[in-house]
Amino acid sequence: MDVNVDTEAAASELFQLSFGTQPTLVAQASNEYREGTSQARISCPQSNFLKGCKWSPDGACLLTASEDKWLRVYDLPPDCLESQSGVQSTSAQEELSPALRIFGNELIYDYAWYPGMVASEPSTCVLASTTRGQPLHLWDAYTGHQRATYRAYDQVDEVEAAYSLAFTPDGARILAGYRKRICIFDLARPGRDSWNLMTYQRKQEGLPGIVSCMACNPDRSSMVAAGAYSGTAALYALDSQELLVLLQGHRGGLTQVSFSPDGNFLYTGARRDPDIHCWDVRYTSGVVYSLQRDTSTTNQRVGFDIEPCGRHLATGGQDGKVKAFDLTTGQLAAEYRAAADTVNGLACHPCLPLVATASGHRRLAPLDSDDDDEMQSNVSVQKIQGKIQRLALIA
Repeated sequence: MDVNVDTEAAASELFQLSFGTQPTLVAQASNEYREGTSQARISCPQSNFLKGCKWSPDGACLLTASEDKWLRVYDLPPDCLESQSGVQSTSAQEELSPALRIFGNELIYDYAWYPGMVASEPSTCVLASTTRGQPLHLWDAYTGHQRATYRAYDQVDEVEAAYSLAFTPDGARILAGYRKRICIFDLARPGRDSWNLMTYQRKQEGLPGIVSCMACNPDRSSMVAAGAYSGTAALYALDSQELLVLLQGHRGGLTQVSFSPDGNFLYTGARRDPDIHCWDVRYTSGVVYSLQRDTSTTNQRVGFDIEPCGRHLATGGQDGKVKAFDLTTGQLAAEYRAAADTVNGLACHPCLPLVATASGHRRLAPLDSDDDDEMQSNVSVQKIQGKIQRLALIA
């Protein structure tokens, strides 16, 4: 994973990143994904790659998921706190090691930090994840122990895995996305107690298919945005469970929906689609403008993020570049080479001029050898020597 950090003196809490100069690499973690732990090699013997990254709400930790079914938590390098700009020349030599590893047991679908997380208060340091064939889990970010489990059941009363999850801004509820419905769990009541927001019913307008991504409006208006693999997004009023509007215009299944910090605009991205659409949720008469990135031929989730002050949006792409757009005009503000592989995850630090990027994607070796064991070994060596799956911090 590569992290690029753009620096500018921050006189206020919500500073604006400057994209006028080349970012500086602060720290990276690559050996962790090339070699991995012994358990990781067993769970993902042929290929491993990162699947996004997310800063904790207080900026003290960075959370990643990868194909080897592990969640990893990295502490913010101390050098980044010793300078107002967040950059130290010596830290670029540092290879990050995770402070915590959590094994998900199955393919990780989605993960999120508790919005009230503060590192100095261990009781708030939790994260949630959903994996294939399992209920939603709440993990302790200090010990890695499971704190709680939230279960949804299908028509035959079997546990159903959520495809996406999100916390409400106050952290009181967890939203879990399933096929044609969103389950709403009270964080304080683990188990199977929940209520459903039906996103699609026959002969009614709605959001068909699997709910693949969600986001709550930060203005605490109870508005929730949901995207589906059917290629449609929708806005709902969580309190009344009312469908507000359907948003159509993407070519592929949605992989991310994100509100601007003021809650007035929604940005949506999809797989096999080069456009990030901007919608004005106060009017929703159509797309305000579209931002172009290199994602037209991949089914992989390629993440984007908006800086805390809301001025710029940065996104990864198949070409290994990070593109930053000025959201006041919709124009490209800067473009940097961040990795030699797909940049699939990007996260702006909440209070420092740091950007974290995650890179890598699945590669399948051609089956042109009669010796399966030899081919598997070659793939492993090729991944270790040649592929760039890494976590990076850029300043």
